[in-house]
Amino acid sequence: MTAPSAVPPAVPPAVPTVQIDNGRVRVTEWRFAPGAATGHHRHAYPYVVVPMTSGRLTITGADGVSTAELRTGQAYARPAGVEHDVKNANSFEFVFVEIEILG
Repeated sequence: MTAPSAVPPAVPPAVPTVQIDNGRVRVTEWRFAPGAATGHHRHAYPYVVVPMTSGRLTITGADGVSTAELRTGQAYARPAGVEHDVKNANSFEFVFVEIEILG
């Protein structure tokens, strides 16, 4: 008898909640359970991220895999066109607010 093959667990999705979308800006709260990820995506607009918790995210992009140490309240900005997958590398929920500049 052979042992059953291990099936990797599904990656839970990060949960976005749009708080403002007025044609000029879109503000979205992102909640990541431990191990949750956004899935690969491309940012159509420049954006600012404001971490609501401190912790580590794993970023998978065109340059490979990297980690980012984020601190509560320490914002950063990125241009339109960024492509990546973002995953919570912590054993606790991670939360950030993303502000997209639409126009």
